[in-house]
Amino acid sequence: MSRVTRAHSPASCPLLSLVLVLLLRAEGAHAESPSELPANDTEECAGSYICKKGVILPIWEPQDPSFGDKIARATVYFVAMVYMFLGVSIIADRFMSSIEVITSQEREITIKKPNGETSKTTVRIWNETVSNLTLMALGSSAPEILLSVIEVCGHGFTAGDLGPSTIVGSAAFNMFVIIAICVYVVPDGEIRKIKHLRVFFVTAAWSIFAYTWLYIILSVSSPGIVEVWEGLLTFFFFPICVVFAWIADRRLLFYKYVYKKYRAGKQRGMIIEHEGDRPSSKADIEMDGKVANSHVENFLDGTLVLEVDEKDQDDEEARREMARILKELKQKHPDKEIEQLIELANYQVLSQQQKSRAFYRIQATRLMTGAGNILKRHAADQARKAVSMHEVNSEVTENDPVSKLYFEQGTYQCLENCGTVALTIVRRGGDLTNTVYVDFRTEDGTANAGSDYEFTEGTVVFKPGETQKEIRVGIIDDDIFEEDENFLVHLSNVRVSTEGDEGVLEASRVSTLACLGSPSTATVTIFDDDHAGIFTFEEPVTHISESVGTMEVKVLRTSGARGNVIVPYKTIEGTAKGGGEDFEDTCGELEFQNDEIVKTISIKVIDDEEYEKNKTFYLEIGEPRLVEMSEKKGGFTITEENEEKQPLTSKEEEERRIAEMGRPVLGEHTKLEIIIEESYEFKNTVDKLIKKTNLALVVGTNSWREQFIEAITVSAGEDDDDDECGEEKLPSCFDYVMHFLTVFWKVLFAFVPPTDYWNGWACFVVSILMIGLLTAFIGDLASHFGCTIGLKDSVTAVVFVALGTSVPDTFASKVAATQDQYADASIGNVTGSNAVNVFLGIGVAWSIAAIYHAAHGQAFQVSPGTLAFSVTLFTIFAFISVGVLLYRRRPEIGGELGGPRTSKLLTSSLFILLWLLYIFFSSLEAYCHIKGF
Repeated sequence: MSRVTRAHSPASCPLLSLVLVLLLRAEGAHAESPSELPANDTEECAGSYICKKGVILPIWEPQDPSFGDKIARATVYFVAMVYMFLGVSIIADRFMSSIEVITSQEREITIKKPNGETSKTTVRIWNETVSNLTLMALGSSAPEILLSVIEVCGHGFTAGDLGPSTIVGSAAFNMFVIIAICVYVVPDGEIRKIKHLRVFFVTAAWSIFAYTWLYIILSVSSPGIVEVWEGLLTFFFFPICVVFAWIADRRLLFYKYVYKKYRAGKQRGMIIEHEGDRPSSKADIEMDGKVANSHVENFLDGTLVLEVDEKDQDDEEARREMARILKELKQKHPDKEIEQLIELANYQVLSQQQKSRAFYRIQATRLMTGAGNILKRHAADQARKAVSMHEVNSEVTENDPVSKLYFEQGTYQCLENCGTVALTIVRRGGDLTNTVYVDFRTEDGTANAGSDYEFTEGTVVFKPGETQKEIRVGIIDDDIFEEDENFLVHLSNVRVSTEGDEGVLEASRVSTLACLGSPSTATVTIFDDDHAGIFTFEEPVTHISESVGTMEVKVLRTSGARGNVIVPYKTIEGTAKGGGEDFEDTCGELEFQNDEIVKTISIKVIDDEEYEKNKTFYLEIGEPRLVEMSEKKGGFTITEENEEKQPLTSKEEEERRIAEMGRPVLGEHTKLEIIIEESYEFKNTVDKLIKKTNLALVVGTNSWREQFIEAITVSAGEDDDDDECGEEKLPSCFDYVMHFLTVFWKVLFAFVPPTDYWNGWACFVVSILMIGLLTAFIGDLASHFGCTIGLKDSVTAVVFVALGTSVPDTFASKVAATQDQYADASIGNVTGSNAVNVFLGIGVAWSIAAIYHAAHGQAFQVSPGTLAFSVTLFTIFAFISVGVLLYRRRPEIGGELGGPRTSKLLTSSLFILLWLLYIFFSSLEAYCHIKGF
């Protein structure tokens, strides 16, 4: 709450000015005669108490109110103007959301690697610098630009002071006050530097040139007259400025031989450009079926050279970073479910992600109007969706209307001497009050009925309430060594009889009540017990997830299970290292008891939580040793003494031969290759997280229902104990107050089309029309407020209107200064916005008016007066401010924003002083206390 309160401090200036002006001019109000009062600004040096009809608002009659009525009227106009500013801020929020969605559009390209392989990826359609100077500058400065155009068009194409003075006053506020706040709010000892310094130089130069150009056309080129070519050239400077900034960003012209490389950004596989040397090997780009070679063809916004290996490395780096965040959150919150961890990580990644100017403007407006922190709100909404999905899924239980019958497991094993093997049939779902019948029948596999097992068939009856039945198949024992054999048991012919039925239902009705499930066939394997066994792994290679914890490997004993056998085993390092790095070293012996056919070896695997992993180690079993032969069937016990005795008799030789045939031996797979791979769940989580870290998804909307719910919901704003958890806090008193003050605007602008429609363009068009309508009201209210208290339009614009339109930008820049890694989002865009304001706001308005007057054989007259003086004063102060910012890049401070507390205070104080001096001198000149131009 304290942050929000501090950010409002500039707003106290208009209130003080209002009281001061009313008191100073009270005596003059009684002294002047109404008949002698001039209209607005018809006098060169004095203000006027006579108001003119506005573009929309009529005159408030009578024209000569008492002093008390003036205070009441001024208060009404001022409050209405502030309320309109709130409305503009909220519709500008919707406008900037559409711009964020538009500039986030991507298109798919195909990368052809030098070896001929191709892969697909996405690139952003809009260059960041171009979008900042066009759509985003238009979004943040739309009120000032539209005010200038509406003022000219709404007053018969004559020049006014309100629009141009608002643009200059807003530029001064942006350059001095906003930057002063940004310098100060950075925590002590931290700095923020401008990353794209070339772009900053270009936009700063154009910003200063824009206001110098205004002075030239007003006072030098054609004093007091704006010709058609001057208006059009002012407008055409806008695309020229954008092109120059793009060239600086792309390092073209004199940077012709310095190539751009592209790397994968941390957002949805996007390719991000950065500077580098000429690559030795290039990859071509295919788009829309054409190949774009980097030497001869520009792609989207400039020469494109892809370093595929570097792209892969950066892509891997982005995933590793997300994996690291998830790992840290798991350790910090071990009790949270994976979906909750995903949302925590989502909030943390979004918080750390570099954000656009549009995002900061949207965030600032929503914090200011009680709509809450959009990142926290997004994370909380996603968490609620995850919980609701979990609840929906949990409701899908065994309430299936159809009963399913199947074997409990698909495979069964038994020894040859077991007598019978039991198989379990289960019944799940459906109406358990019914009686269900299912037939079963054995079928030969490698085992034959009559010699290896007893052929069995029959019908199992599930009475009402019964869910499990057991069937048994007889196993035939013999004294012959033989391989393991198997046979099948099938389920078929499901029938149902319901309660009260006299017979079994017809087949056509059975399918709606009961059916076979999976598995409906069971495989029974018979292990021979006349041999000590063949020992082997199930397969030569196995893949495991690193998150398995402790893996269990089965050692099988096939073709016999007679006697006690010891099998040694050990792990062997490969690319995976033991000793606790990738796995724990394991060695020992397995002891198979008589008739025991399987043993497991446990190995602990270390979970490093890597996004991609492919490491190998081995598990090897040694020669099995027979401990004791079973004498159940007259077996022969082998001892060392047997080998040292005299030659055996023929009978003993035969017994020995039979015993040798029954010795335990190793099978086909004695060395198991174990490949440790990344956790599928973890990798899927990271991929899901990457897809969610698109800010356009956070600020955008996809339905009117979502917009209306958001409009009437109060959410918590920013707080000082902000942490990475992204959990929603309860709204404060300030949040409730601001919500109820702005709920009318929120509900009204919820009718604006969602940003998902037409890729944001529907919202863009409707929003700018709404901004234009509100701006017309603001212009009339500001003019009537000024004339009510005797202020000139130029002073009203510089002090009140400029400040009101800049408050959201102040919040946005403050948030950007504290949260962003660089200073570009907070001050780099100030200069670009100032230039765009002149070229669009004044260029369009004056071009239209100049063409209109030229068509009627007249000259478009614009008095240099106050505007020329304000422009000159601003230009001088702007040079000083840019110089101070560049000086702060010296090692003593290290960056444009932040630094030691003393330097922050000095810089902020200087910038605030420049703004106060600008207001002071502009006001003195407007009332002829000092001489202008």
